[in-house]
Amino acid sequence: MENELPKIDLPEDLITGRLTDTTILNLYAHFPCRIKAEIFVLCRKGEVDASINLKHYHVSDSCFLTLLPGTVFQINRIEGDVDIYFGGVSSDFLRSVQPIKSVIDVSYAIKRNPCVVLRPEAIEMAQDYFEIIHKSKEVFGMKNRDLLKHLYYSLMYTLNALYKNRKVEKENLTQNERTAQDFGQLVLDNYSREKNVAFYASKLGITPAYLSSVVKQVTGRTCLDIIADMIIMDAKAQLKSTNLPIYLIADSLNFENVSFFGKYFKRHVGISPQEYRNQKDDECLA
Repeated sequence: MENELPKIDLPEDLITGRLTDTTILNLYAHFPCRIKAEIFVLCRKGEVDASINLKHYHVSDSCFLTLLPGTVFQINRIEGDVDIYFGGVSSDFLRSVQPIKSVIDVSYAIKRNPCVVLRPEAIEMAQDYFEIIHKSKEVFGMKNRDLLKHLYYSLMYTLNALYKNRKVEKENLTQNERTAQDFGQLVLDNYSREKNVAFYASKLGITPAYLSSVVKQVTGRTCLDIIADMIIMDAKAQLKSTNLPIYLIADSLNFENVSFFGKYFKRHVGISPQEYRNQKDDECLA
């Protein structure tokens, strides 16, 4: 059994829908989760503040959001009435998809910027696309994976064209900004096993001192702060969304023993893991 962030997948190869109330969104409003599926969202009304891989995004009218598999996602605030189109493909379906250059290219662009603002004509096209998928599902029952793959590829080709028409952020990043960004991705991939800055510096081919200096300059925070953010976020999610004993949560995050984990958690959160678990949900949102 994997002891880490709760994972969200889809029960079918493909789903689509439209949200006009916040019931489903509220399920993601308390604690982070890791997305196993690939999710696409078009916001037409309402405002949502969300965290994607520890970075904050404000999603409102005209925003198109893509959550790639492995994304750590949490909703922080929902304001106003919502009108949201969404679609998604399951991890099982994605394993059946042959990688193509456009999919790979746009995946890198989405990792850098998962939320983009669409022009009016692109908004209309996105809405039409969601409706086409929905109608296809009604007519064909979505039993045919070849049809699903064509629908998926067409969306990824469209997203690839959309991102190519934008000024890609990475082209404008300084070397230090790229290094800090690469460090953040490495932390997302390895925080449950590695807490030592030297490990990440080695992966990037630089010294720990240089990495620490660059990350501090770019983000205003230390490397250890960023690593701790991920560890504490994961710990909080497991404490609130599972019944795992605390010693197993400590083990899943590679602490030597539950005592070390308890001290680490209390230093960053201010209370013990058990006290945090016992708190009511509305007391834990800060």
